[in-house]
Amino acid sequence: MYHGCRIRLIDENYPGARQSGTMSDISPDFNNDTLPAGRITHLNFPALIFGILLIVIITGGNVLVCLSVFLEKALKTTTNYFIVSLAFADLLLAVLVLPLFVYAEGGVWSLNMLVCDSLMTMDVMLCTASIFNLCAISVDRFIAVSIPLNYNRKHVDHRQIVLLSATWLLAMAVASPVIFGINNVPDRDPSECKLEDNNYVIYSSVCSFFVPCPIMVLLYFGVFRGLRHWEVTRKVKLRSSIEACRRLQHAAVATALPPLTGTIPGPLPMPLPRIIERDLAQSRLDDTGDFMQQEIPYPRQYRENSVPTPGAPQEESQDQLQGEESYEGAACRSCFLFCWTPFFVVHTTRAICLTCDIPPALMSTVTWLGYVNSALNPIIYTIFNTEFKKFFKKCFQISLRRR
Repeated sequence: MYHGCRIRLIDENYPGARQSGTMSDISPDFNNDTLPAGRITHLNFPALIFGILLIVIITGGNVLVCLSVFLEKALKTTTNYFIVSLAFADLLLAVLVLPLFVYAEGGVWSLNMLVCDSLMTMDVMLCTASIFNLCAISVDRFIAVSIPLNYNRKHVDHRQIVLLSATWLLAMAVASPVIFGINNVPDRDPSECKLEDNNYVIYSSVCSFFVPCPIMVLLYFGVFRGLRHWEVTRKVKLRSSIEACRRLQHAAVATALPPLTGTIPGPLPMPLPRIIERDLAQSRLDDTGDFMQQEIPYPRQYRENSVPTPGAPQEESQDQLQGEESYEGAACRSCFLFCWTPFFVVHTTRAICLTCDIPPALMSTVTWLGYVNSALNPIIYTIFNTEFKKFFKKCFQISLRRR
């Protein structure tokens, strides 16, 4: 989902191409008059098929993500608006970048250099916007855990608007040197499309990956630490209330007369609220003390007639959403790091060490691995978020019925 500023490997397997610097240089005897024949002869069919399939998967999956957030009330949360921003970046990538990348896999670059520079600009911008969106989500989750009283998860406030705007404005700022002419170097080869300035390659990689990623990881460590502290504090506070309620109920059971058959029973002792019963059951599982094991049973009718506590279902739902969003975010970030760390390491090494011999197959592999990441996030949402899963299942069932 989140894409780096990539150097295009154009026609590096074509006979007559030779490696020089960071890209393959096309031999002088290859001119534009022979482009069609060369392109037809040397089409990379596996890459073509895989690329088209990947475009379809990325587009379909991320369209579903956007539709689910805008159509399902349960998914209209601030965190999911950041996810929509990520999905939008993926859609732009699938529509504007990937088709040209697939086109360039089978031959040399035959389009306008302005198109090439626009392609490089979008590539860098979408990468940076994606990872800045991930950082913004990490900041948003950290605020939600650290100062929950100041956080509204149902309505977007000025903080979220600033974060969303900053992600795209900063991404445009990082990518802008390409469209403003940094690629217009002397003796530029019109038969290949790449980032020409190695210093800019290093700069954009640092801005897009090597600085934001550690910040994102540290913030999410803080999120999980905060959630763990919140859970421990919650259990400690509830345990005292649970024990007090249990003592009161047991005392009431001991002093109350059992109801007679065929008569109207007298007033029953106040049953435990459901939220207390739930935490009581959990505390029984967690606690290994003798007191917890020596329970005094009380009549079944007192347990079955538990009264609902206002806000208890909402609290349980909020707890579930907190956990889902946290694990979902961790999975997205882990997937992003797994898919894009190899590319940025190889990519930056290639720009720094001009004498290093990096096999074209390795560069192609890490680049395609990065593209695959764009198709994985909708799958992650489906696995970790029950509301996304319900919406995707509903859409799938509707499509089957229409057939």
